[in-house]
Amino acid sequence: MSGIPILATVNASLNAIAAVFLAAGFYFIRRRQVSAHRFCMLAAFGVSVVFLICYIAYHYQVGDVRFAGRGTVRPAYFTILISHIILAGLTVPLAIFTLARALRARFDAHKKIARWTWPIWMYVSVTGVIVYLMVYHFYGPPVFR
Repeated sequence: MSGIPILATVNASLNAIAAVFLAAGFYFIRRRQVSAHRFCMLAAFGVSVVFLICYIAYHYQVGDVRFAGRGTVRPAYFTILISHIILAGLTVPLAIFTLARALRARFDAHKKIARWTWPIWMYVSVTGVIVYLMVYHFYGPPVFR
């Protein structure tokens, strides 16, 4: 496999788009612009669902991707990657519960869980882009197996 697989770039782009929607949603709710907040958060959720589908398809196609960086960057990379993976798994149920509470107009419960969901989801979206950049651009090319 040569070059950067298109789905890897699509996945990083979807993560970046989700982060933009998450940031905009946070901005709008702080200004009590509920309709704009709702739009951004639903868009972030939709983009994240598309990301998950593309991510599964990508790893089904290429399998594991090994980080090619050497030296002191390896512990930094794996710290980011491991925290990203753990928190990504947590983000799925958190996002679903947070969205469900908002759609049921249980805004007090929504707000309580959103205080946890939003920073975790934002971290996962941003670190997804960082992992992509480290693997494919800064320390690549990666090793596919």
